[in-house]
Amino acid sequence: MNSITTLEPKQKAKVVVSWTGGKDGCLSCYQAMSDGFNITYLLNFRDAKMKGSHTINPELLSAQMQATGIPSILTDFISYEQEFKKVVKELNDNNAAIEGAVFGHIRTHNNLVDRICNDLGVKLIMPLWMRDSEQIISDLVDAGFKTIIVSVKGGLLGKEWLGRPIDHKFARDLRRYNSAIDPCGEGGEFHTFVIDGPLFKHRLKIVDSKNILQDGYWFLDVLQFEVEDK
Repeated sequence: MNSITTLEPKQKAKVVVSWTGGKDGCLSCYQAMSDGFNITYLLNFRDAKMKGSHTINPELLSAQMQATGIPSILTDFISYEQEFKKVVKELNDNNAAIEGAVFGHIRTHNNLVDRICNDLGVKLIMPLWMRDSEQIISDLVDAGFKTIIVSVKGGLLGKEWLGRPIDHKFARDLRRYNSAIDPCGEGGEFHTFVIDGPLFKHRLKIVDSKNILQDGYWFLDVLQFEVEDK
């Protein structure tokens, strides 16, 4: 596993996962769990300044996190760094014994999460760090995750990509469309949402949605969804 960590998975170390609902955090959680870490909480931090139609439906996100069966904490933030540290400190003050934090970063924000973990005295775990983007997509699909695109940057990708599943043809189709776009969207070209996979006890089904153009991005606004048994 390509990760930045000195924790031994065999210790069943208790860790939290930074969770956005997208593919990177979800796959990182799955890989950390597969490597023996004890995932105790999923942590989602929603930017208080960005609430609106261009953010994931909070009810959908909550249902997704509940579908994993892992305890979840969803909270707003003004400063992501400060809120993350506050939540983990409060958990450890209540004897959660958190020893590490899992992040889905691939090539960016490593200084931020390194500082967060150093200040908290916990280990930084980044299973996807500096891995090949096409291989990440392949691993995601091979593991059985069902993922869709929920936002795209206008001018690079059109609204027809919204709702598009991430499958084995995705990286090839994206390369043919525009070879400059990173297959994992590392340049902010697109964002994803996971609706099913090996972490999930239930699957999500999007019943109704509409496309919205806002601030130069197309967004899939999910109006109605269902939680199905597997």
